[in-house]
Amino acid sequence: MLMLAGIVILHITTIILLLVAAIDNAWWVTKTVSTDLWGRWELANSAWHYTNLKDYPEDYLQAVQATTVLACIFAILALFVFVAQLFTLPKGQRFTFSGIFQLISCLCIMIAASIYTAKFHPIEKEGGFGHSYVLAWISFVLTLILSITYLILRKKSE
Repeated sequence: MLMLAGIVILHITTIILLLVAAIDNAWWVTKTVSTDLWGRWELANSAWHYTNLKDYPEDYLQAVQATTVLACIFAILALFVFVAQLFTLPKGQRFTFSGIFQLISCLCIMIAASIYTAKFHPIEKEGGFGHSYVLAWISFVLTLILSITYLILRKKSE
């Protein structure tokens, strides 16, 4: 019972980290600019002003946006499937679908963060990756750990 509670807490933590990484405006940060997946905020006259991401390659930007949103969706679905499987499936089949959904979420956030790393800000000397970018990579590790945990639990139940 304690193990299941720990898995649920880790899963909810992972979902929160994924959502913060997708929503918050700190994928690339300088002293006067803060950029996320959806827009760019520039500091001018002591006020932040929103601008579009016009300098980013549109195809890569849409791929990063889509895979980040898919990672959030699959992580949330995995939690609901996990809870549903606890009460409906026999012991040997319980956590297969949850593990698969978590693995898909893991791959989606890895793809998003990898594309962002490779295609955006490669030659900029000023600034650095912000906390949302770091949270995306932490979410990748946590979703990978959860997917492996679900698959190991499935094996132990057989």
